[in-house]
Amino acid sequence: MIKKTLLTISHIIPDKLFLKLRYFKSCHKFPNLKDPKTYNEKIQWLKLHDRNPLYTTLVDKYEVKKYIADKIGEEYVIPTLGIWDSFDDIDFDSLPNQFVLKCTHDSGGLVVCKDKNMLDIAQARKTIASSLKTNYYWSGREWPYKNVKPRIIAEKYMEDSQTEELRDYKFFCFNGEVKALFIASERQKKGEEVKFDFFDADFNHLPIRQGHPNASVPPEKPKRFEEMKSLAQKLSKDIPHVRIDFYEANQQVYFGEMTFYHFSGMMPFHPEEWDYTFGSWLKI
Repeated sequence: MIKKTLLTISHIIPDKLFLKLRYFKSCHKFPNLKDPKTYNEKIQWLKLHDRNPLYTTLVDKYEVKKYIADKIGEEYVIPTLGIWDSFDDIDFDSLPNQFVLKCTHDSGGLVVCKDKNMLDIAQARKTIASSLKTNYYWSGREWPYKNVKPRIIAEKYMEDSQTEELRDYKFFCFNGEVKALFIASERQKKGEEVKFDFFDADFNHLPIRQGHPNASVPPEKPKRFEEMKSLAQKLSKDIPHVRIDFYEANQQVYFGEMTFYHFSGMMPFHPEEWDYTFGSWLKI
């Protein structure tokens, strides 16, 4: 009820007050924004005080591709098959049998097509239309998203032949240093919730639960782990904190996205001590 009310009147609430109320709803306590100690508190502080205009480019799922190509190489960029302003502009006949549709300006506007003959166009239109009319900024005051142009891109469908899925390898970087990561697995396994498993920078499994359960068997170390780690450190240089996401598909590394506010800084850690540990790595 509190969250729904906040979203209804969010456009008239100042950022600081909004974040305090949202934080209370999610974490059952108010954040200390004057002298933040935990990771989640410091994420809120960054939203309010770290306003580097480059971040808007880095969260744009289309514009970031050129930045990545210039920084680490075109070979790490998932090929773009098309970009459009509206769903009706998409020429599905020109797309391959398998592809992914996503919106450039948010998190969640995603359509995965494994067989074009089986694609539910009406449902895809509904998903994309809902995303296009949503400004992601208002739900968590993640300001880099506020002025991203809403567009639709189609990308090459990716899947690793060994795992039969596309696992995310998400590196927590602090001023160019990787301190931890988590792996998202079982995303497309029917009847299963996605699994999150945390590791330190040397790939030792950490006893952390956040947002989703751990896998029953922790994912194995990816073959090109050190390469991903090195690339994450290069991309995060001179940024106080950013999460750099990669995929490994058929022994090739691909850039996923940059996330400046993991879970929007609104998801408790279990055990709670890890909120303080991650917070100690984030220097503000």
